[in-house]
Amino acid sequence: MQPAPIPADEQQRLEALKALGILDTKPDERFDAITKEAAARLRVPISTVSLIDADREWYLSCQGLDIKEAKRETSFCGHALFSKNIFIVEDTLKDPRFADNPTVTGKPYIRFYAGVALYDNFYRLPIGVLCVKDTKPRSMSAEAAGILLELAAKAETEIHA
Repeated sequence: MQPAPIPADEQQRLEALKALGILDTKPDERFDAITKEAAARLRVPISTVSLIDADREWYLSCQGLDIKEAKRETSFCGHALFSKNIFIVEDTLKDPRFADNPTVTGKPYIRFYAGVALYDNFYRLPIGVLCVKDTKPRSMSAEAAGILLELAAKAETEIHA
């Protein structure tokens, strides 16, 4: 397994995230509506708005999982955070970065992942990810990619509202 990367500007990125004041907040229907829509429109069992903190990914909203956070080092979102485009893993078992990841080899048995980085407005540093996950390998059509990008823009707008 390849741990999620840590960028050179990590301290500034963490300060930008903390300045938003949304870590460890109560559930918010605005974000739940986005993750519900992502899961429904893209026909996946799991969708999250994840904020990437120093050593964890914390779910601002989560559909399909009964947890509130996960380790950053094993998170797919920790990788997607630094992708300039949609970060897609069509089959996690065929990707050496993730094939032995505990969320692939054990529950929830993730086989597909797609995520779009979310940015803070001031420094334009990545602070989180809107993602979808499936328990079956799959590809992502141009239409599905457009939906994910549209919903990521909506999530980013809500983060700064």
